[in-house]
Amino acid sequence: MRPLSLPLAGFAIGLLVITGTPAHQAPSVTPLMTKVLPDIPGREVLMLTVEYAPGGADAVHRHNAHAFVYVLEGSIVMQVKGGTQVTLTPGQTFYEGTDDVHLVGRNASSTRPAKFVVFLLKKTGSPPVVPVP
Repeated sequence: MRPLSLPLAGFAIGLLVITGTPAHQAPSVTPLMTKVLPDIPGREVLMLTVEYAPGGADAVHRHNAHAFVYVLEGSIVMQVKGGTQVTLTPGQTFYEGTDDVHLVGRNASSTRPAKFVVFLLKKTGSPPVVPVP
């Protein structure tokens, strides 16, 4: 496994801080790729996997990015402000816009882990996650 870069380490630490979840239930974040997009000045793509432990969850946050989610394993519950709460299973997708506030992000199961891929299209160098008070 590749070591976390500073921005990705900050993302993982940020998730732990904003979730208030004990370390044994904090999401496991694994970076897959970061790529500056030369034909879209000022933009980059960040791709990673997130794994929720059984019962794991995030606190309210935003990404200030276009976020595309694809569920790999288990079942997750997602909701953005003004949207409907949805439960997603493997093969299903979810989208968060640049202005969306992510109100609900959690594992639907208290006994099985859940894993998903996140693809973020964001401003180059901007933080991948921003806590919302």
